[in-house]
Amino acid sequence: MISIGYNQLQGRLPRSLDKCSSLELIDFGNSHIIGSFPSWLRNPEDVRIPILRSNGFYGMIGKTQTKGFSNLRIIDLSYNSFTGKLPSTYFEIWDTMKVINASHMKYMGDSMRPNWYYPFTYYGQYDYSMIMYNKGLELEYRKIPYILNAIDFSYNKFEGEIPDIIGNLQGLYLLYLSNNFLNGHIPSSLANLKTLECLDLSRNMLLGKLPPELTTLTSVSSFNVSYNQLEGPIPRGNQFDTFESNQHEGNRGLCGVPLKKKCENFEASPRERSNIVEDDDAGCIFNENFWKWMIVLMGYGSRLIFGLVIGHKVTRKKHDWFVKIFGKKQHHIM
Repeated sequence: MISIGYNQLQGRLPRSLDKCSSLELIDFGNSHIIGSFPSWLRNPEDVRIPILRSNGFYGMIGKTQTKGFSNLRIIDLSYNSFTGKLPSTYFEIWDTMKVINASHMKYMGDSMRPNWYYPFTYYGQYDYSMIMYNKGLELEYRKIPYILNAIDFSYNKFEGEIPDIIGNLQGLYLLYLSNNFLNGHIPSSLANLKTLECLDLSRNMLLGKLPPELTTLTSVSSFNVSYNQLEGPIPRGNQFDTFESNQHEGNRGLCGVPLKKKCENFEASPRERSNIVEDDDAGCIFNENFWKWMIVLMGYGSRLIFGLVIGHKVTRKKHDWFVKIFGKKQHHIM
């Protein structure tokens, strides 16, 4: 590993890194490095953790080799100037992130390696460490657990839609895509990320409705979609019942709990739709629209009855007046 972040280093990443055939961790975070993403590494499948946060990297993330970065577990490219669309081709080959790791008590590098120079002896453990944002806090990981799979692409200039294929990375624990220029709808495939704990899509240009499938993410404790162009009712159920209003603010079209804006002009929320009663024999669905029509018909019916009653009274009065006037005249003639 090479970890020399939090310095005043300038310039570009040295191409000599290409000769490091067993490099697993690269940390140049919080420095003044410039250049493009190091897709030129000869053995990128060995790299598990590239941390390039808070530098001057720019441009699109270029294509990599067929099996490049297939063992990637954590990637932090936040606070740079990367452009273009999110790298779907990389999401396809990040095989390690597709597996839910059950090794809760194991850490990267926490193993005894054999010493080939002296039989029956071993090297001591070598701990990988890093600093990364988690739930809004800058945390120092003195040991990196195997279960921690994370993507942090926040504070860049990525654009386009969030690809559906990102839902294949079922081992993800952290997904940060905030402060970019992402647009389009939030893919419902994110509901496949069953181990996800943190999801931040805030401050983009995302539109449409929040997928109700996201309520199945029962592990999510940190959620933020604020300052987008989302609309419609906020799904309810499970963890969504615990999220606060500031995690949804900045979306003029969003409505429902926990926001103060009520959903008067939108269809029923997923929870309300579940209360619809269906009559299998008649083939009718007694929903909100049915009762609205009933109220309208009742209104027309009441006005009809009222009109008949008034008309009857008026006709009767007219008849009495008619008999009274013309009846007297006829009696007088006789």
